[in-house]
Amino acid sequence: MTNLTSLLPILLMFVLFYFLLIRPNQKRQKSVQQMQNNLTKGDKIVTIGGLHGTVDAIDERQIVIKCGDGSRLTYDRSAIREVVESVATQHAE
Repeated sequence: MTNLTSLLPILLMFVLFYFLLIRPNQKRQKSVQQMQNNLTKGDKIVTIGGLHGTVDAIDERQIVIKCGDGSRLTYDRSAIREVVESVATQHAE
Protein backbone atom coordinates (compact mmCIF):
# COMPACT_ATOMS: atom_id res chain seq x y z
CA MET A 1 0.00 0.00 0.00
CA THR A 2 2.87 2.37 0.74
CA ASN A 3 4.33 1.80 -2.71
CA LEU A 4 1.04 2.83 -4.31
CA THR A 5 0.85 6.05 -2.29
CA SER A 6 4.42 6.95 -3.17
CA LEU A 7 3.73 6.40 -6.88
CA LEU A 8 0.47 8.36 -6.87
CA PRO A 9 2.07 11.86 -7.17
CA ILE A 10 4.25 10.69 -10.06
CA LEU A 11 1.27 9.16 -11.88
CA LEU A 12 -0.75 12.31 -11.28
CA MET A 13 2.09 14.38 -12.74
CA PHE A 14 2.18 12.22 -15.91
CA VAL A 15 -1.59 12.60 -16.34
CA LEU A 16 -1.32 16.38 -15.94
CA PHE A 17 1.53 16.57 -18.44
CA TYR A 18 -0.52 14.57 -20.92
CA PHE A 19 -3.61 16.77 -20.69
CA LEU A 20 -1.77 20.10 -20.42
CA LEU A 21 1.12 19.61 -22.85
CA ILE A 22 1.01 16.52 -25.03
CA ARG A 23 -2.66 16.37 -26.03
CA PRO A 24 -3.02 20.07 -27.07
CA ASN A 25 0.21 19.82 -29.08
CA GLN A 26 -1.10 16.75 -30.93
CA LYS A 27 -4.35 18.56 -31.73
CA ARG A 28 -2.44 21.58 -33.02
CA GLN A 29 -0.21 19.41 -35.23
CA LYS A 30 -3.25 17.62 -36.61
CA SER A 31 -5.01 20.88 -37.51
CA VAL A 32 -1.86 22.27 -39.20
CA GLN A 33 -1.46 19.04 -41.18
CA GLN A 34 -5.10 19.21 -42.27
CA MET A 35 -4.72 22.87 -43.31
CA GLN A 36 -1.62 22.04 -45.38
CA ASN A 37 -3.39 19.11 -47.06
CA ASN A 38 -6.45 21.24 -47.94
CA LEU A 39 -4.50 23.95 -49.77
CA THR A 40 -5.90 24.87 -53.18
CA LYS A 41 -4.74 27.08 -56.03
CA GLY A 42 -5.60 30.70 -55.34
CA ASP A 43 -5.43 30.52 -51.53
CA LYS A 44 -3.68 33.47 -49.90
CA ILE A 45 -1.13 32.11 -47.45
CA VAL A 46 1.68 33.05 -45.08
CA THR A 47 4.83 30.92 -44.75
CA ILE A 48 6.71 30.21 -41.54
CA GLY A 49 9.26 32.79 -42.69
CA GLY A 50 6.60 35.49 -43.01
CA LEU A 51 6.27 35.52 -46.82
CA HIS A 52 2.79 36.50 -47.97
CA GLY A 53 1.60 35.22 -51.32
CA THR A 54 -0.93 33.29 -53.36
CA VAL A 55 -0.78 29.57 -54.14
CA ASP A 56 0.02 29.27 -57.86
CA ALA A 57 0.63 25.52 -58.18
CA ILE A 58 0.51 22.52 -55.86
CA ASP A 59 2.46 19.29 -55.97
CA GLU A 60 2.43 16.38 -53.53
CA ARG A 61 5.30 17.77 -51.46
CA GLN A 62 5.91 21.25 -52.86
CA ILE A 63 3.93 24.39 -53.49
CA VAL A 64 4.62 27.33 -55.81
CA ILE A 65 3.80 30.72 -54.29
CA LYS A 66 3.20 33.80 -56.41
CA CYS A 67 4.43 36.92 -54.63
CA GLY A 68 3.20 40.50 -54.99
CA ASP A 69 5.83 41.42 -57.57
CA GLY A 70 4.89 38.45 -59.76
CA SER A 71 7.82 36.22 -58.88
CA ARG A 72 7.17 32.55 -58.19
CA LEU A 73 8.87 30.76 -55.33
CA THR A 74 8.85 27.03 -54.58
CA TYR A 75 8.40 25.91 -50.98
CA ASP A 76 7.71 22.65 -49.18
CA ARG A 77 4.11 22.26 -48.06
CA SER A 78 5.31 22.07 -44.46
CA ALA A 79 6.54 25.69 -44.73
CA ILE A 80 2.97 27.03 -44.86
CA ARG A 81 1.97 28.53 -41.51
CA GLU A 82 -1.57 29.72 -42.20
CA VAL A 83 -4.18 30.35 -44.85
CA VAL A 84 -5.23 33.99 -44.76
CA GLU A 85 -7.97 33.74 -47.36
CA SER A 86 -9.23 30.51 -48.87
CA VAL A 87 -10.71 30.17 -52.34
CA ALA A 88 -13.32 27.76 -50.94
CA THR A 89 -14.68 30.41 -48.56
CA GLN A 90 -14.74 33.03 -51.34
CA HIS A 91 -16.97 30.80 -53.49
CA ALA A 92 -19.23 29.94 -50.55
CA GLU A 93 -20.09 33.59 -49.89
